[in-house]
Amino acid sequence: MTQVENRHPSETLEINFGPQHPSTHGVFRMQMLLDGEKICSLKPVLGYLHRNHEQIAENITYAASMAYTDRLDYLNAMTNNFAYAIAVEKLAGIEVPERAEYIRVIMAELARLVNHITVIGFLLNDMGAFFTPLLYAFREREKILDIFEEVSGSRMMCNYFRFGGVKRDLTTENLTAIMQIVRRFPAFLEEFEALLTKNEILCMRCQNVGILPANLAVNSSITGPVLRASGVNYDIRKVDGYSIYKRFDFRIPLGEKGDVYDRYFVRILEMRESLKILYQALNKIPQGEFLNKKTLPFLKMPRNFKPAVGEAYGRIESPKGELGFYLVSDGTPQPWRYHVRAPSLINLTVLEDICIGQKVADAIIILGSIDIVLGETDR
Repeated sequence: MTQVENRHPSETLEINFGPQHPSTHGVFRMQMLLDGEKICSLKPVLGYLHRNHEQIAENITYAASMAYTDRLDYLNAMTNNFAYAIAVEKLAGIEVPERAEYIRVIMAELARLVNHITVIGFLLNDMGAFFTPLLYAFREREKILDIFEEVSGSRMMCNYFRFGGVKRDLTTENLTAIMQIVRRFPAFLEEFEALLTKNEILCMRCQNVGILPANLAVNSSITGPVLRASGVNYDIRKVDGYSIYKRFDFRIPLGEKGDVYDRYFVRILEMRESLKILYQALNKIPQGEFLNKKTLPFLKMPRNFKPAVGEAYGRIESPKGELGFYLVSDGTPQPWRYHVRAPSLINLTVLEDICIGQKVADAIIILGSIDIVLGETDR
């Protein structure tokens, strides 16, 4: 055990949170060294949920891996599918019909709503607010999962995207149901914010806690709401304009201090921007094919798909940050190299920096505000 400030080792205490602690969002351990209640060091311990994702993908077909991507960030299967589909389409030169692009954006922004309301609910639960905010969040989440189930056949492991489009078209009834959710969601956000945003206890617990400076965030390759809460204007939907995001009018909310409160509030604002995108996409979605006719056999998951020799990197702005897939083809039905750039893993690297000097009780809400999922952290 390292000594702290030249004190005798008996004056410090080493404790472990996890790997079964209920507030660590999966099988994860934080090894802390405390001086009283003050955190002197914190080491994240990973690897409890390793599932060999990348090695499995290098031994099965490209199409078969789509279902495995669902298990990375298991709250956001739709966005996992999106990033992987873009990578394969770049590798193989597959075009996506316009209607399919609109459907993809609609599913991705619905997934962003699901993620953000869920992480805020869990954050308040970590803070000791019992289950009320979480239950409010899950009430709205269930309505969106109903849509996912209707269009894909599954509420969470959707396996909905295909190379060149999506598995199934959205019917008029589907689009009407999604529009009803989008129209009612602002009322939920108003209700949620009335309970939380100016709540005195929440402000006292979250403001000036776990501050992540902008320069540290950039130098650590942090992305997503955690980066933007530190005031850095970087969103891949704007930077790359992938899919058809350039067609939509939306802004990028930014924080000021980069504390837990900013990370909470940026997600509230991002949900409002997602609703703007959804309104535009639902009103402008064109008629046409939902899947490139040249790739219709992909509905049957063929084994003979062999992209030309080459490499490609496809990335998106997932709800947690930059989610990327790096693929190398050697001309066989399986990728020679398959690598996932997981935002949860990268964002977790600053946990010690923003926890040192804080109280031990604050470490739980700091971790919750980063929003990790161990499925993609360990893979």
